[in-house]
Amino acid sequence: MEVVLDKKYPVSAGLEASWAILSNMNELATCMPGAQITEEIDDKHFKGSVRVKVGPAVAAFAGTIEILTLDPVTRTLKMMGKGADKSGSSASMELTATLVEADNGHSTLEGHAEVIVNGKFAQFGGRMMTSVSDMILLQFADVFSQKAQALQGAAAPAAEVAAGAPPAPPPPSAPIVAKEFNALGFAWLMIKKFFADLFGRKA
Repeated sequence: MEVVLDKKYPVSAGLEASWAILSNMNELATCMPGAQITEEIDDKHFKGSVRVKVGPAVAAFAGTIEILTLDPVTRTLKMMGKGADKSGSSASMELTATLVEADNGHSTLEGHAEVIVNGKFAQFGGRMMTSVSDMILLQFADVFSQKAQALQGAAAPAAEVAAGAPPAPPPPSAPIVAKEFNALGFAWLMIKKFFADLFGRKA
């Protein structure tokens, strides 16, 4: 089963800080719920894993990531990810992400993804898979924006010091990472929305 996604997300930081996150695979991976880089083979090939929680059970996908394009001029990343779990389910995604300038010194993350899913996860159907993908990407975009904003904020004091201002001690902060995605919790939200829509139409 194939799902095609075209999305645009606002980023509360400029192009320079946003590109620093998009072009760093280790930082980028922590924006994705349940994802991590487990091995860096070279500057274009990585091994990683993704965990999705379904109630008390956890589905774990292990796979590979290949960077096909990393263009700092157009600020475009194109990558291919492939993975499988122990049950035989598999998934692949070809993603193209581009940063464009937005108002107020911010930027916009534009993405096109083609996702192919085989095995038990394909049984959910295209509508459910699209909804799940939307939910995951919303969290990804939110964490991405937080990371870029934090990086831009950290760069500002350095610029002030270079201009002659005394440095201020940075406040302690925890790493910004995406939370593990809970499919059961998402399914419950979908059920509640279904009944809300149903009774809303009858009202």
